[in-house]
Amino acid sequence: MMRHLAISTVILSAAALPAVPAFAGETCHYVNGTEGIKAATLPPPGFYWRSYNVWYTADTITDSQTDDLPFDFDLEVLATTQRFLWITDFKLFGADYGVSAVIPLVSTDLEMKGAGIDDREFGLGDIAVEPLVLAWHGKRYDLSFGAALYVPTGEYSPNKPASPGKDQWTGMFTGGATLYLDAEKTWSASILARYEIHSAKREQNIKAGDDFHFEWGVGKTVAEGWDVGVAGYCHWQVNDDSGTDVTWDPTVRDSVFAIGPEVAGFIPQAGLGLSLRVLWEFEAADRSEGIVSTLTLTKAF
Repeated sequence: MMRHLAISTVILSAAALPAVPAFAGETCHYVNGTEGIKAATLPPPGFYWRSYNVWYTADTITDSQTDDLPFDFDLEVLATTQRFLWITDFKLFGADYGVSAVIPLVSTDLEMKGAGIDDREFGLGDIAVEPLVLAWHGKRYDLSFGAALYVPTGEYSPNKPASPGKDQWTGMFTGGATLYLDAEKTWSASILARYEIHSAKREQNIKAGDDFHFEWGVGKTVAEGWDVGVAGYCHWQVNDDSGTDVTWDPTVRDSVFAIGPEVAGFIPQAGLGLSLRVLWEFEAADRSEGIVSTLTLTKAF
């Protein structure tokens, strides 16, 4: 039995903050699929605007054994999230120090006839602030670390499973590395991991278990400023849900994996970076299983 019906809202990373909501049978804030090639690489000191534009679709929902549930299930989520990132000239532990903030807008259309659910919502999601961003750069590597807080600013109702907010606070720690496999840095391999700790919901006595995720990417520079490669992610709930309002089996834990292609590059005439990634989920347990498509735009000021 699914833990509950929930919409994941904003995402935040130390390396290239994503923010995308997607339906899942879990209560984590971070939704994977918006980072891949060079995921753990942060830009040099400066002020940056990054726009994450995500489309998530799913017509499958699974049980704890990854088997499809017999519901007429249909989900579509469109989200645009703006991240504002400032990497300062200040050094902390030998790293460039920065801060960031993320503001998501989410549109969700959810239908599950077998459970009598038909809900459509649009609004501001949960805003995230990241007061600690650290970036190290070596000859053949980049490292990043971050600490973020999700604030329950999005509207939430237990009777609206497509609510853009989650009604809980979440602390998240992020760390990762990008390794360059040749001296010219034309080959890269990256991994960016996150650990989420959730508070209890404010309107219900429900506290979701912690979540661990990582996104990865392997890329090749094929022209100046342009990379192609393969990306993916893994996600596990690492401990049980708790609370007197839990009506599902609290020992059932979510998990999912995904893989797909990515292209990323820079357009000098516009001073604009972009990436496009499409990932297919598989082996989902206790959640939806679908496709995440992400178009990211980056502008330096």
